[in-house]
Amino acid sequence: MTISAAADRAWSDEAIRRIEAEGNRSADTHLLALPLPESWGIDVYLKDESTHRTGSLKHRLARSLFLFGLVNGWIREGATIVEASSGSTAVSEAYFAQLLGLPFVAVMTRSTSPEKIALIEQYGGTCSFVDGASEVYAAAERIAAETGGHYMDQFTYAERATDWRGNNNIAESIFRQMEHERFPVPEWVVVGAGTGGTSATIGRYLRYNRYPTRLAVVDPENSAFYPTWAEGVAAVGKPSRIEGIGRPRPEPSFIPSVIDAMIQVPDAASVAASRHLRAWTGISAGPSTGTNLWGVWKLVAELKAAGQQGSIVSLLCDSGERYACSYNDDAWLATRGLDPEPALGLLEDFFETGEWPVATMRSVR
Repeated sequence: MTISAAADRAWSDEAIRRIEAEGNRSADTHLLALPLPESWGIDVYLKDESTHRTGSLKHRLARSLFLFGLVNGWIREGATIVEASSGSTAVSEAYFAQLLGLPFVAVMTRSTSPEKIALIEQYGGTCSFVDGASEVYAAAERIAAETGGHYMDQFTYAERATDWRGNNNIAESIFRQMEHERFPVPEWVVVGAGTGGTSATIGRYLRYNRYPTRLAVVDPENSAFYPTWAEGVAAVGKPSRIEGIGRPRPEPSFIPSVIDAMIQVPDAASVAASRHLRAWTGISAGPSTGTNLWGVWKLVAELKAAGQQGSIVSLLCDSGERYACSYNDDAWLATRGLDPEPALGLLEDFFETGEWPVATMRSVR
């Protein structure tokens, strides 16, 4: 082994130790029980991923991606880390890059919330902006090539960087925390699709452990994920108005075959569900959590209508405080043609009657 190779290996060993130590210092995230009427016979839980050090579900992904890059020899001392990200992944990757003393560049659309941009910069990252979501991939590759750095490519590697068999992944954590609940094995787990990595990990885990739990993936309007799943061929969508989920193309990490149901959620309904959660429970969550909840409530209504009992688990992806100047600002919503009031009224009716006042989900295979 040459002196240079030995030095590279020594740096990589220390980098892995730092990331593993950070994980060892971290507690698990809470599983929050929502206060539904006892008579419904259905329990709903949110796994609060906003309590991670970087404030979102993407903290797990960033840790896995860094470890994956290190053990593959792709991340080396002094390398610039580059990512194509709409916000939360970039925040978390900036944190881990700073932990390792590496420069970080996030490529994102100009529509990314100012709160997330500030968080990326707080962790020492630099933001590079493009006009459209379809431009982030090429721009990230170009910057990595120009700097001699490493393009993390969350959209390709999210589904393979995490051990789906059970190595402290989110699915294993959910089922461990559910052990003492009255319905310990959920009827459904509900998640959104940003890269596709979380749904792939959970879907594989359910099948590997032979759980009867079904996986539902919620998708914002105009995203390519839903039509790709429904039609069985790659579809073309539009950039999502719900930050962090939905894509104009089906990403390589999206594995449709592990998904039991998909639910398309109107963007205004995503905002309404996150606002309803805060008014009802005091829990502040971002709009992608609202997308999850809209799907959850439709599934609750279906279980009730069928006379079934059971539990449903979903994710609280990040805090609503990150969106004070965007999704929680009525004027900002109006400029984007989003009016959450009709959907809020629908949710209020649902919680009064226990019945979903519109057509039930038709997306179960």
